[in-house]
Amino acid sequence: MIGSGLIMIIRDEARKGKSAYRIAKENGISKNTVKKYLNNKELPGRTHKRSSLLDPFKSQINQMMADGLFNCTVILESLKNEGYSGGKTIIKDYVQPFRPPKSIPAVPRYETPPGKQAQMDWGICQYLDPDGAIHKVPAFVMILSHSRAKYVEFTKRCDLKSLERCILNALEYFGGVPDVVLTDNMKTVVLRHEAGKTIFLPAFESFCADMGFLPKTCQVRRPQTKGKVERLVRYLKENFLPGRRFTNLFDLNAQVLQWCQHVDSKKHSTTGRIPLQMLSVENLNPLPPAEIRDRYRWENRKVSKDGFVSFDGHLYGVNWRYSGRDAQVRLYHNHVQIYIDNAAVADVPLTDVKEYYVPQGQQYAGLAAQNGIAWNPSMAIRTEEDVTERPLKTYDRLMEAMANA
Repeated sequence: MIGSGLIMIIRDEARKGKSAYRIAKENGISKNTVKKYLNNKELPGRTHKRSSLLDPFKSQINQMMADGLFNCTVILESLKNEGYSGGKTIIKDYVQPFRPPKSIPAVPRYETPPGKQAQMDWGICQYLDPDGAIHKVPAFVMILSHSRAKYVEFTKRCDLKSLERCILNALEYFGGVPDVVLTDNMKTVVLRHEAGKTIFLPAFESFCADMGFLPKTCQVRRPQTKGKVERLVRYLKENFLPGRRFTNLFDLNAQVLQWCQHVDSKKHSTTGRIPLQMLSVENLNPLPPAEIRDRYRWENRKVSKDGFVSFDGHLYGVNWRYSGRDAQVRLYHNHVQIYIDNAAVADVPLTDVKEYYVPQGQQYAGLAAQNGIAWNPSMAIRTEEDVTERPLKTYDRLMEAMANA
């Protein structure tokens, strides 16, 4: 018998057009041997099988499997008591072909009529900026259960005010309100459970009532009851974020909204229909009046002693005369708007928000002439002792902003 390497040479030479006689002569073998291996397409293999440490115990393993035992750790412990000295890996290799397939419990598909339900959730995502730095950011996702129309918004926070803002934006994007919004048992909105009933936070219940939908939670440890939104979170992470880079949160949200519209303009793999076309037949309830919606966009803040308002991870400058005053802030149409006494004192496009501090031009104009005393007596007197301490480079940037204003 010749080796498999020589057999491969014989076949290779034959493919090149050489005769059996020439191949035999060049390789020092008979012509009949060449013909034999040209006619037999199989390579010669070993007929002797090496014995295994498991061989004496296979009948015992077969009996265990017949009794329904396939746990290799338990089998190993049993065989050790009988004198087996091998490992668990060869037991697993032997048992695997006989192991019964795992049974997957059947669950019903939850399909809903038009306008009946939306599902929402949070997902924690990561994105890359142009420099390759990784940023972790929460993503709010909502999907209409009938049409499969989607809405995604990235935020700085996962608190109740951010959730309300995202729900508002989603409902306005869809153009109406479903009967029910299904969520998991997130601590943001769920207070506790009593006798199988979900007790929501009163503030969230009031919001839902004003918006016109009924909140419901999925069954505990039964995430498939809101499987549509669970799949959307996974789809977002696997199909939108990879291969893209984003300059900031504004850019991230602009791109993800375009992505939602692009995906929803294609036929859905489950329904066989186009979500954007199906959105027109959702029969959603009307949106609440604008004055009710706007009420939930505002957040209360206090102006710091050096004229800054904290919102969504940034400090926004206002005129120093408002120091110590109560302010209302909202994120609206990609602008951060700050109001005091129902008057706008700052309106900053998100495209301009690049640093932690966002100073306002002429923020400290007139401060020296007034000796730090605001025109309104109710405002704080600014003295060296009560000014909030910040790094010197912060004030260098502020002075530069004032000079360029």
